[in-house]
Amino acid sequence: MAIEIKVPQAGESVTEATLAAWLKEDGDYIEEGDLICELETDKANMELPADGEGVLKIMAEEGEDVKVGAIIATLVPGEKPVSKPAQADTQTTAPATSAAPAASTKNINHPSPAAAKILNEKGVNPSSVSGTGKDGRITKADALSASAPATKKEAPAPAAPVFVNGSREVDRQKMSRLRKTIARKLTAAKNETAMLTTFNEVDMKPLMDMRKKYQDNFVKTHDIKLGFMSLFTKACTIAMRKHPLVNAQIDGEEMVVPSYVDMGIAVSSDKGLVVPVVRNAESMSLAQIEKEIKRLATKARDGKITIDDMSGGTFTITNGGVFGSMLSTPIINAPQSAILGMHNIVQRPWVVDGKVEVRPIMYIALSYDHRIIDGKDSVGFLKTVKELLEDPQRMILDL
Repeated sequence: MAIEIKVPQAGESVTEATLAAWLKEDGDYIEEGDLICELETDKANMELPADGEGVLKIMAEEGEDVKVGAIIATLVPGEKPVSKPAQADTQTTAPATSAAPAASTKNINHPSPAAAKILNEKGVNPSSVSGTGKDGRITKADALSASAPATKKEAPAPAAPVFVNGSREVDRQKMSRLRKTIARKLTAAKNETAMLTTFNEVDMKPLMDMRKKYQDNFVKTHDIKLGFMSLFTKACTIAMRKHPLVNAQIDGEEMVVPSYVDMGIAVSSDKGLVVPVVRNAESMSLAQIEKEIKRLATKARDGKITIDDMSGGTFTITNGGVFGSMLSTPIINAPQSAILGMHNIVQRPWVVDGKVEVRPIMYIALSYDHRIIDGKDSVGFLKTVKELLEDPQRMILDL
C-alpha cells in the first residue's frame, strides 16, 4: 500500500507552505528518515523526512504553494535496489548486441519535474542540456541556466555600442513566502497602529571604554565577546521597570503588561529579516544574553530558525547601524507596542563640562504605539536607556 506524504502542520497560524526544493528525485528509493523535500513557511524553512520507505512518486512541483495536509508525493512499495558485482563468467553473458541497452540503467539527460517544466517553457530540448544531477539528471539549476534555441531573425542593422544605450534587461523574481509575510506584517503595523517615533543621542565613549577595559577578561571568563547588543538589551530591561507599558500589548479592549521581557533581536539573513526571541532577558547576565543572541543568530543565518524561536516577543531591538544607517524610524513588530532602533556610531562635536570635544555618538530611536504608550513613558524610557548607556556601571550595580 502506498504511503502518502503530506504537508505537516508547522504552527497554529500556518495554513500553507511553498515547496522550496525536492531533495530526492522522482523514482528514487526512499528509506525511512530520509529527507525528501524542503518546505518554506511564513516564518522559516523546514525539511520533511520520510515516515516509511518505498519508491518516490512526486505529485507537486518545486515553487508550488501547497496547503497544510495536501498530498505532495507517495512512497510506492518496491524492492530496494542492490548493487551487484560484475560477473566474470563469460558463458552466461548475453551477446554484446543485446546487452548494450541494458548495460546501464542511468537515465541520462532526464529532467526532474521542476526542470522539465522550465525547459518546456523555454522551448529547450532536454537532449541538448548536460545534466549535473545524479546519473546525469537535469536539475532545476541546469534548466534555469539553459539557453533557449536561437530563432531565425532578419539581419539586424549594426547595433550601437552597448555603452551608448545601456542595458534594458529586467530581472523578475517571485517573492518568497517569508518576504510576502514581512511585507504584509509591516503594512499592517503602519495601518493599524498609531505609530510615532521619538529620538535621542548617546555618547558611546563610556560604554566603549568599559568594553575595551574588560573585553579580554570577559572573553577569558565567558568564552564570548561583550557586544553592544547585550548592553542595549540590559539597558532596555532595566528601563522597563520604570516604564512597563513600553513592554505591553493591546489585546482587544485590554492592555497586557507582562512581568518578563522576551526580547526580539532583528537579524538579517539571506531569506530576509527575522526576529528570534531571547526569553526572560530581564533575568539574564550580559554573558548569557550574548550567548543566546549568538545561538539564535547562527540558526537564522544557517536557515534553521524555527517558528518557536521567533514567536512571543514583547519588545524588539533592531540595529541598522551595522549597515551604515545614521537615523531611521523602525516599524513596530506587531503585536508588540514598541521597537528600539540602534544606528551607526559617528565622531561628532559634543559639549562636556562647557567644552567641545569629539565623541563617538549614536542616534537611537523608539517607535511606539501611541494608543497604549504616551509621550511620558516613551520619552522617559528612551532617556533612561541613554543614561544607562552613558553610565554603564549603573547597569552592573543595578542602580
